Parts: sequence; structure tokens; C-alpha cells
Amino acid sequence: MTQTPTARDGAPRDGAPGQARAHFTVPAKHPMVTVLGSGDALLRVIERSFPDADIHVRGNQVSAVGEAAEVALIQRLFDEMMLVLRTGQPMTEDAVERSIAMLRASENGNAEDGEGETPAEVLTQNILSSRGRTIRPKTLNQKRYVDAIDKHTIVFGIGPAGTGKTYLAMAKAVQALQSKQVTRIILTRPAVEAGERLGFLPGTLYEKIDPYLRPLYDALHDMLDPDSIPKLMASGTIEVAPLAYMRGRTLNDAFIILDEAQNTSPEQMKMFLTRLGFDSKIVITGDVTQVDLPNGTKSGLRQVQDILEGVDDVHFSRLTSHDVVRHKLVGRIVDAYEKYDSANARADEQQRTGRKRK
Repeated sequence: MTQTPTARDGAPRDGAPGQARAHFTVPAKHPMVTVLGSGDALLRVIERSFPDADIHVRGNQVSAVGEAAEVALIQRLFDEMMLVLRTGQPMTEDAVERSIAMLRASENGNAEDGEGETPAEVLTQNILSSRGRTIRPKTLNQKRYVDAIDKHTIVFGIGPAGTGKTYLAMAKAVQALQSKQVTRIILTRPAVEAGERLGFLPGTLYEKIDPYLRPLYDALHDMLDPDSIPKLMASGTIEVAPLAYMRGRTLNDAFIILDEAQNTSPEQMKMFLTRLGFDSKIVITGDVTQVDLPNGTKSGLRQVQDILEGVDDVHFSRLTSHDVVRHKLVGRIVDAYEKYDSANARADEQQRTGRKRK
């Protein structure tokens, strides 16, 4: 297959026996640049993803020849792209890559819960529109995480850095506040580096806790008018506080987010979960591979999975490196560390087994 822009001007070669051919017509109201991308960038993404298929474009006609299953996936991809474009949302290289990954997972039977959602359903689900942009899930697991927040009272979002677990939870919290589903948002994190002994740090309370809660403030500023945040915090509509300040409270009519939950002890996790009041919702996020607790201290997030898995109205959403929405290299870094940790774990196990045999 010719993987150059000149492929647009050619015609697909005749299909060999056993090969399939598909034709797709782009409606006239959609300029081809919206479908193929500036400089055919989106077309090149598709060509790289289907190297054994022959894809050509002439005018507003897209043709593909190749193995039947691959051609069927290409046809489905263009159908999904058109559904997204009809909503007024542009297609990006990242969106095309994620759409292909979702279609392949569905084709291979790797998608959870059977058939499930289509790429267009995932990419067009709006959570919150703020400051000229829309916050929405970008992967199937992210959509299922967001849907779980709607359906369950307590949701755990567990996954590596960059998977959007905290950011999407924050967007759902702001959405719930704006739609009057709750009357306040409570955001909390364990201040592990200070050992929760904040009194030993210089400055006022807010100066002491600010470094640990800054990521939550940053997310709020993405979703709300920055001028309104101090007023909302002064009125108690939004509260950002370290986990130590949750003890002894009952939190009613609130959307509560516990971030960096891998750094809670089992006692802290139990304390936090039992703060749940009426008409409230809790989302707990964390990465069990990034525990910063002192040696010998168990992670409450690791333990709670064994305790609450299967409990009614409690849901565990697990995100992976495939759900990382930061720079592509972040996903590769996460995979590399997981591979390294697995290899070391196997080596340690073999070493322990060898010692026992001796």
C-alpha cells in the first residue's frame, strides 16, 4: 500500500481472491479536510493502523481494499468519524487512534461487558462545558468510569497517572453542583509528606496545606470562573482540606472526592468511608503502584479492594496505560515501569524459592 498523500489521487488495486472492497462517500456538507485532517494527517494515521489495506481517496470518495475483517473495520471507523463530525466536534489524530483501538478491542472481544459503547458514543459524551471548552471522556474505560459515578454512591477510580481519574471526577462534581444534585463539593487528599502533622509547618493553615492540595485547585480553575472560586470557598460551597480534617464529620448532600487514596492507611480509609451522609456521593481516586507511605504501612486503597469488592452500590473502575490522555510517552513510561516491576517481582520470587530449596 502507498502510504503517501499521493494515494489520494490513485485508484485501489484490484482485490485479490479473498479480499474485500469498500467504498465510503463523505457527505458534501463535510469538507474533506475535516475527515482526512490538515495535510492528510488523519488519513496517515489510518494508513499506519491498517498497513495491509489499500486506502485511496478521490474527491469525496474513500475506497479500501484488503482482508475482509480489516476493510470492515475501516468502514466502521469512517462511520464513527462521521457520527462525531455531525455533532460539530472535530476529529483529531488522538481521537482517530483511540477510535481504532476501541474498534479493535470490540472486534477481538476484549471490551468489557460485551458489545458496549461505540467510539462515537465515547468521544461525544459531554460532562461539562466551561471557559470555551468541553470536558469529556476520551477512552472507553473513562466513559465507563464517568457512567459509574452517575450510577453508584461510592466509586473507586484506580489507575496510573494521566488517566483522568481525578480530573473527570472533579468535572462530575462541578456538574452535580451546577445542576443542584448536591449543595457542596468537598475535596481532600492525605498530606503524607507532612505525616499529617501540619502544625510543624510554618505559616497559616492554608499555607501549610496548599502544596498538597494545589492539584485540586488547579483542576477547579479549569472548570470554574477563577473569580468565583474564593467566594464559593468562603461560603463553604467548595471545601478543599487535608484528610485529617474529615475525622468526626458526617457529610450530607455533598459530592466528596478523596484523591491520592493510595497514601491512606487502612484506618484512614475506613474513617473516610464512614463520613458518608445522606444524598451524598463519594469518588476515591488513586494509583496503587505509587504508594508513598512509610515502610511497613499498608495502603488503605489496596486493602479496600479486598474488603468492598462486590458490595452493592460500590463500584471499582480500573484504568490502564491505554487510558492515559497525556503525552503518548506517558503511556509508554507506565508500561515500561510495569514491565520492570513484574520482572523484579519474578526475580525476587525465584531468589526466595532458591533459598528455600537450599
